[in-house]
Amino acid sequence: MIRVDCVEKSYRKGGLFSKERQKVLTNISFECKPGECLGIIGESGSGKSTLGRLILGIEKPDRGTVLFEGKPVAVRKARAGNISAVFQDYTSSINPFYTVEQAIMEPLKLQGKIRKDDQSKIDLLLHQVGLNPSYRKKYPHELSGGEAQRVCIARAVSTEPKCILLDEAISSLDGSVQIQVLELLMSLRKIYNMAYLFITHDIQAAAYICDRVMIIRDGQIEEIARVEHLKDVQSAYARKLLQMIIT
Repeated sequence: MIRVDCVEKSYRKGGLFSKERQKVLTNISFECKPGECLGIIGESGSGKSTLGRLILGIEKPDRGTVLFEGKPVAVRKARAGNISAVFQDYTSSINPFYTVEQAIMEPLKLQGKIRKDDQSKIDLLLHQVGLNPSYRKKYPHELSGGEAQRVCIARAVSTEPKCILLDEAISSLDGSVQIQVLELLMSLRKIYNMAYLFITHDIQAAAYICDRVMIIRDGQIEEIARVEHLKDVQSAYARKLLQMIIT
């Protein structure tokens, strides 16, 4: 479904007129299959969020291709409604002047997919993310962190996408709320048969929710392994990174 092939990305280093560039991603190739949850694990500065922006079509790679169902993600029609995202900072992800109802409806309006039954759909989405209909008229400042992130998830699901990219989506939440949101994501994945690209530095969370994990180090893929085979990873870096969850 999503295929990344020989992708490289660098940024200008040292100011607007500098010719020096810093490479962030080098020769990244992998595939995320329909309905799969693929974890993209890396320490801060490893390039995982840059990779996320390339997958979403927010930025373009210097080299290589990022395809969704055989079409470049840079083509808006290829990804519109098919790929959604949930980010770490839920406080800036929702327009502060939008009610919860307006926030959830936003992607549907952008696609011109407003229908008569959308009001009942909002109630259904709120129910699926563990919120009752009374939240429809609330504003972001009236929500807790966990509630705001649930609204962001409901908004991402509203177009019934084939894939959701989750970029550190639970890292700003308290520990108990993190578990609740992970359980919620697992439930929604079954309901909608969606794929997830789960970008995180939290190996335990990735092991809990993912089918496979891809470990990135300094902009390169260190290793890809199925979760049940994590104890068999080959590289020393991967073993060190994963030792905290292997018993």
